[in-house]
Amino acid sequence: MPTLHIRNVPEPVYASIRELAHRENRSLNAQVVTLLTVAVSAGTGSDVASALDRARRVRESQRSRRGPSSLSLLQAGRGGHAR
Repeated sequence: MPTLHIRNVPEPVYASIRELAHRENRSLNAQVVTLLTVAVSAGTGSDVASALDRARRVRESQRSRRGPSSLSLLQAGRGGHAR
């Protein structure tokens, strides 16, 4: 199995990985391999692009179902009179 050496890891990142490894009952090495595996399997951002596309479609579908405007609601609450 190949070996990967990583240098200049910021102390807060190292501490977070170390704490996560402790909580998950893994060695530091096993935790780093797990994190790298998850990151690589997430792909190149296509999941993010598809999530944004779904959000845009939902937003567009909501526009057609809009209720009364906030101004008309305020006027109705004031008895139909604007101040």
